[in-house]
Order: sequence, then structure tokens, then C-alpha cells
Amino acid sequence: MFLLRFGVTLTLLFTFSLGKTPTFSIDYKNDCFRKDGEVFRYISGSIHYNRIPRVYWKDRLLKMYMAGLNAIQTYIPWNYHEESPGRYNFSGDRDVEYFLQLAQDIGLLVILRPGPYICGEWDMGGLPAWLLDKKDIVLRSSDPDYIAAVDKWMGTLLPMMKPFLYQNGGPIITVQVENEYGSYFACDYNYMRHLSQLFRSYLGDDVVLFTTDGAGVGYLKCGSIQGLYATVDFGPGGNVTAAFAAQRHAEPHGPLVNSEFYTGWLDHWGSRHSVVSSARVAKSLNEILSMGANVNLYMFIGGTNFGYWNGANGPFAPQPTSYDYDAPLSEAGDLTEKYFAIREVIKMYHKIPEGPVPPTTPKFAYGAVVMKQLQTVSDALETLSLSGPVKSVFPQTFIELNQAFGYILYRTHLPVDCSTPTPLSSPLNGVHDRAYVSVDGVTMGILERNKAIAVNVTGKAGSQVDLLVENMGRINYGKNINDFKGLVSNLSLGANTLQGWTMYSLDIDEAVSQGLLGETKPTAPPPPPTALSLPAFYGGSFIIPDGIPDLPQDTYIKLPKWRKGQVWINGFNLGRYWPSRGPQVTLFVPANILSTAEPNNVTVLELEKAPCSSGMCSVEFTSMPVLNATVKSIAKQHRRLFSKEDLL
Repeated sequence: MFLLRFGVTLTLLFTFSLGKTPTFSIDYKNDCFRKDGEVFRYISGSIHYNRIPRVYWKDRLLKMYMAGLNAIQTYIPWNYHEESPGRYNFSGDRDVEYFLQLAQDIGLLVILRPGPYICGEWDMGGLPAWLLDKKDIVLRSSDPDYIAAVDKWMGTLLPMMKPFLYQNGGPIITVQVENEYGSYFACDYNYMRHLSQLFRSYLGDDVVLFTTDGAGVGYLKCGSIQGLYATVDFGPGGNVTAAFAAQRHAEPHGPLVNSEFYTGWLDHWGSRHSVVSSARVAKSLNEILSMGANVNLYMFIGGTNFGYWNGANGPFAPQPTSYDYDAPLSEAGDLTEKYFAIREVIKMYHKIPEGPVPPTTPKFAYGAVVMKQLQTVSDALETLSLSGPVKSVFPQTFIELNQAFGYILYRTHLPVDCSTPTPLSSPLNGVHDRAYVSVDGVTMGILERNKAIAVNVTGKAGSQVDLLVENMGRINYGKNINDFKGLVSNLSLGANTLQGWTMYSLDIDEAVSQGLLGETKPTAPPPPPTALSLPAFYGGSFIIPDGIPDLPQDTYIKLPKWRKGQVWINGFNLGRYWPSRGPQVTLFVPANILSTAEPNNVTVLELEKAPCSSGMCSVEFTSMPVLNATVKSIAKQHRRLFSKEDLL
């Protein structure tokens, strides 16, 4: 690595010593890019640093370099760095400057996509949820409140990026402005002009700014604008000539560019895992390269939606924790058949670096871990709700309660006797996204956005009604990205609107990381088994022997017979599990969150029903991932494979 970095540094020093500033530009006359005056074509791959632990950035980037790529492409998700207004985080796994420097040290150029909107199957397309404090804000438009927030964010980010521009000795050759704007309803040219001027003001006139849109003239109509070089995106199996003809409609001259050549596709809970054959990808890639076009493979490695960061498509269909994408490098960075097929195609057009490809990281099956029940969410309420209860006549949303992600408990009381089953309903489909309903500690059912808007309840007047509402990820694509969470409209009991709510914001991550969840001592015989149980926490631990070389290693956690919930290891939020709906069954556990010095604590929040009727149950650590468990698709296809469906 030192020699590699030294060589890159020497090249830059030599360039500067000759009195030449590094240059990267578009040659419209010869339909190509030029790097330092020479004809240049990039073969790039997408990697999202926000989906990969920092300790693995070097491994993944090296594998990309050894595949023959000469560039990478990455997004910068605004909400990942500014989770609350004015509070910026660029440390640890969010240290994008370190990531860019590492890419350059390895010998990779960078295509930067800083948004402000990125899509990327990321919560709210990378826009921070706090923008929704203004309820009627028009995102991705000239709305003054939106523009003011964008200006402030870009005023922080872009000056950080300027030293990394190729012209300034860094790796960034091109910068995208916005993302697939031609697929959005607003079609606000003033907004795009404002962004163009904003980027220029911070990055200068020499940097190549570009846009990306679907490979159709209709997308380019609102997505392209003078001063920004228009590129297209499309996947394998289509008509490459026709796709680039769409780009030529917007850019009669200049390099051909496919900014997103799809190596796989995204998944949704309840639909089968997307798989695209290596042969199909290799064939289309060869066709693109044979035309002399520039290409970025999206994704080259997908990674993981740790925590609550997954997005969703509309009509509401959330993406799972894994963002494996059937990419050339797996979610865990493993080499695949597709990796080597792509490498062979690239080898026909570009010299492949010599030397061995870094191997797949080893995985270890740590086996079963016994879990025991801790507290229910209701029992732990004082521990979980650090800010205390908020009372209101009608329910408030997550944003109104100053919470972006996770879970909120909504509590009210039955106004009348319900001796016979009475529908508790959300007439306006206002449960965003899932509510686990109980009356006086007895489970009643689940309300789910677009799928189950009513559940029958029983109880006496005055009985306590609890709804634990889960935010399952905000819509990241289309016109409905202003995706409010919680109870976003009133609930009804029969014909009556429920009033008098007490709401508890829950900081579960803090409680788990601080080890604040204890066991509840039983005060009565356990109730008889029911189809659902109260949302509750379960805990267990396991020890990794410190005498075994190379441990800890990566692993996967499997939750046999568990239904749906969230899992933490040593306080790190791995993400959501939902094996009962699939297709994802196992969750990737990177070795860096494990310890050989002390026991590893596993915490599970099971929302529906834990397999613990006998008092004990277990989770299992295995060396093999399961991402494609057979499921019966419960929803229509959201965003067809390899097309940017206009959700108007």
C-alpha cells in the first residue's frame, strides 16, 4: 500500500514539477473525456461508504482496483452527516474525506454524487427527515425553505470536497448535480440552475458537472440542463445503441456515459431476491465498452443498510437490511462468479493490475446463543423514553415528536365498552408504517400501511390501548418522498375518533448500548400462548475464545422461528430481520463489532412472536448467508428491473 501511495504521489509531484496543473475535461469535438490532455475512458464501480464499515473500505476498494476499474462512484447521503440541523458528523464510518483519500492512495479516481437528493434505496433518498418540520415543503424544488437548507449543507460539504478535485491534486474527476431529476414531478429548472450555480461557486469552473437520468428522452426533458453534462443509466439486456441515442438527444457531442449500469437490482420485503446472471451482465458490458463508452457498474458492492437506514419505494414497499444487490462483490465483500466475469471483459479493453486479488474474508459459525426474555417495551417505557411522555388530543407524527427513526409508543384508552370485537381502524391509511396493538397488555393485532387498516379489539371502557408504531424506512424515489411517519391521521374506534393520546419517543439504541434493559420478574403465571405476543426484548451473550488465531471473523446471524424485529450486537444496530416475509433470512455481522476480550451481547426486539414459550430460545451464528429464501410475492413489482419507472 505504501508503494502504491508513493507512486501516485510521485506522479502528481511530477505533474506539478513540470508546471502543469492536472486537468480533466470534456472534448466535444472528439466525443471523449481528456485527462491531462490525453484521451480517457473510465470504467467505474459504485461503492457506498455509508453501507460498509470503515475497517473494510480498503479491502473493498482494493478488490475493485484489481478487477480493472480505474474509478469508483459514491453518493454522499446528506441525512447520514446532518441528522439534526447544524450538527455535522464526519467521523468514524462517516469520514468521507478519509474514504476519498484511501481511494486515491489505491489508484482509483472518483465520480462524486453529493446530491442533495441521491435516491440510492436510502432513507428519504438521503434527504434529512427534519426538512419535514415544514409540513408543506416541496422537496427538490425552489421552495425557499428547502433551498435555504440545501445552501447551508452544500456550504459545509462542497468546500470539504474542493481539495479532492482532480484539478487540485485529488481523485475527483466529475461531480453529479442532483440525481435522476427527470423522474421527479417538479421539473423545476430554476432549482437545477440554482444547484448548478451553487456547485460552481464552491468547486470552480473547471470541474466537470453532470446529471444522470433514465435512458429515455422523456427523462432527459426535465433532468438535463445547459451547463451540466447529461448522462444516462440502463442495465443489461436492453438496446445499448438506443439507450445512448437518448443521451445523444441531450448531448449531440461528448463522451458516451452510462452512469448506472445495473449489475443486479434492489430487493423488497415480501418479494424474491433479485438475481441477474453473470453472462447477461458480461455481454452487455462488452457491448458498452466496444462502443468506446464510459461506464459505471451500479453496484460493484452493495453493502448493508445497518440500523434504520433502508429506504422504500411507492406504493409503500420497504427494502431489507441487506443491500447485496447481486453485485460482483457480495454484501460481505466476497468474490463472486460475476466479479471474475466482469474482470475478463474489462481485460479485453484495459490493462488489469498485476498481482493476486485480495481473498474473500473468512466467515465463522459461532453457533447457537441462548436468549431469554428481558422486558416488554411497555415495561421498559421509563428506561426507553428519555424525553418523557407527550400528551395531545390527537396523535402526533415522528417529526412533531422530534424523532426521525425507530419506534414510538402511542397510548390512549377505550372510550366505551367493547365487549364484542370492535374495529380499531385507520380510515385514511394513516399508520406509517406498522403498529403493534394491545389492550390492557393483551395483543390484538397489527395495523400495516396499505395492507391492514383495521383490527378488532375488545375491552372495557377505560382500558389502556397501546400502539407501538414502527418507521420501516422512508420512500426514497418518486413523488412521495415527503414520507411522514407515525400515526399521521386519526384512528377510529367503530364510528368514533379516538382522542386523548400520550406518546413516548423511544431511544432504544441508547438503552441497548448502555445495557439498561433488565429482566422482568414474573408476578403471575404466564398467560396462555397467543398468535402474537407483546413487543419485547430478549438478550443473550457468547464468548469468542482469544486463543484461536484470526478470530473474530465475520459471521451471519440467523433467527430461526423468530418473526420480525430489530437486532443489536454489542450495542451496534445490525438492522431489521423479517424472515417470515423474506427474502432475507440472515443478517451480516462484520467482525469489527465483535470482541474476543469480553462476552458479546446480543439484544433482540421481537415485535410479533418470539419462539420462547418454554422460557428459552436461541439465535444462531452461521458462516453462510441466506438472502434468497423462497417467498410468495405479496406486492406488485415496484420499479421494474432496469427501468426508472416514473411514479407520477
